[in-house]
Amino acid sequence: MTEEPREPESNEDPDVPEEPEDEQPGKEPLRDALAQLQEMLKGANIQFIPFGGETRRPQSEKGATPDPEPAAEDLLKRVREFNLKPREVKDYLDRFVIKQDEAKKVLSVAICDHYNYVRECLEHPGQADRNHIKSNILLMGPTGVGKTYLMRCIARLIGVPFVKADITKFSETGYVGYDVEDIVRDLVKLADGNTDVAQYGIIYIDEIDKIANRSGPGGGKDVSGRGVQVNLLKLMEESDVNLFSQTDIIGQMRAMMEMQRGKEQKRTINTRHMLFIVSGAFDQLAEQVRKRVEKTMIGFVPDPGRIGRDATEYLGQAATRDFIDYGFEPEFIGRLPVRVACDQLTRDDLEQVLLKSEDSLLDQYRADFRGYGISMEIAVEAVGHIAERASKEKTGARGLMTVLETIFRDYKFELPSTTVKTLHLTDVAVTEPRETLDGLLLESRHEQEALWREDARRFAEQLGREDGFDIRFDEEALDLVLVRSQEVGRTIRGYCEERFKDLFYALKLIAQRTGNKAFTLTRKLVENPEREISAWVVESFKNEVE
Repeated sequence: MTEEPREPESNEDPDVPEEPEDEQPGKEPLRDALAQLQEMLKGANIQFIPFGGETRRPQSEKGATPDPEPAAEDLLKRVREFNLKPREVKDYLDRFVIKQDEAKKVLSVAICDHYNYVRECLEHPGQADRNHIKSNILLMGPTGVGKTYLMRCIARLIGVPFVKADITKFSETGYVGYDVEDIVRDLVKLADGNTDVAQYGIIYIDEIDKIANRSGPGGGKDVSGRGVQVNLLKLMEESDVNLFSQTDIIGQMRAMMEMQRGKEQKRTINTRHMLFIVSGAFDQLAEQVRKRVEKTMIGFVPDPGRIGRDATEYLGQAATRDFIDYGFEPEFIGRLPVRVACDQLTRDDLEQVLLKSEDSLLDQYRADFRGYGISMEIAVEAVGHIAERASKEKTGARGLMTVLETIFRDYKFELPSTTVKTLHLTDVAVTEPRETLDGLLLESRHEQEALWREDARRFAEQLGREDGFDIRFDEEALDLVLVRSQEVGRTIRGYCEERFKDLFYALKLIAQRTGNKAFTLTRKLVENPEREISAWVVESFKNEVE
């Protein structure tokens, strides 16, 4: 009787399809290429983990496509249900950004128009086929007036991915510097690779005035600037961007692996619903517009109120012709229909930035001190003095950080190691920080000495705690430790660790020979540790011999 052929034993689920065999056509060359790539990266101390290699995404059901991440689904829901009004957007911006009312108004309208159109396209896909001009935005104004912060706040309000880059790092070809399409890929990375989320993001490009196609010193044209403009204008309108850059070797290899595995992976993303915002200081453009405006006033008496105005105030009067004369391609500037100039911040504006804006720099400093258990308060007149100094920096709100760091430098360095728990800053405290700090330290001298003595005792106790040693300073030794640590400008622990670095090993040797585990650290030990430790060790040998 012949036996029926037995099925091979296997612990695998018979319903799960087997992985493709390694001998499939075309797989060996890919494996060889990956092996060479791994060797190259290994030589540069870089670990390469093939995309989709050992980690698999979980499936809700066998064979089913995994559900979108909750965060991504929530974001898409917010875009689909967008219903903000321009006034609501401006009210939100008012909480964080001081002044710039005109810029807030223009941005609020442009943002609402854009995302209302996106919502309509999601509700009615046919809407995407009709002609629509995007509300791409051009922000102008000097540094530190809040251009970037405005856009960060808007992106946070809507909840869409937001990526910022400086135009100066891009080049026409992408081989020297970045390709402009790389910023779209950065947006996808920020969205964790989810193109459904990234396609509704905001791209912010700063220093756009640096690529104006103006004549160079020798009379030639800046062709690289023109090339970047041409490439960027394609993105701002609508373009399919390859998710894998031609210079991204690892990305290309990952894409090849996914293709070999038979998995379909999206290779492009469309920029139709991405909002582009570009900004720049445009200093020379302001001067160019000023000359044009003043030229038209020939033969008329100029308005006395306009004489001596800051040149940046003329940016709001810039026309398309001014931008073309400045060096921008007509097609490029035409893709930026929404243009707004931000105002220079005055001394009073900077004071309001510190006192009334949410996430104020003063709140940041309060949080820094609170981390050390110190409560910080600042008087209004002191804030006014800080704003006055910052206005002279001519860098807008960034000047506040420069001034605050100068004022708080010694406070933040010294106070965390003291017994001072309250810092009240008056006008004198910000004009003479060093003198004020010395006064605080003098007032708390008694409590501070008690803290220093406790630090020294704690060092001695911890020195031999693991081995059961009882180590203590006598009073004369403590007094000298306090004096010497102040002379060299070290903390008690820092001074003791450096001064007595060999003490523990000597005491351990003495304990092994004599059995003694109780030690008193004397003034002589503090004065000359090496000599005193040597004497103790010699004495322990004598006791052992006896």
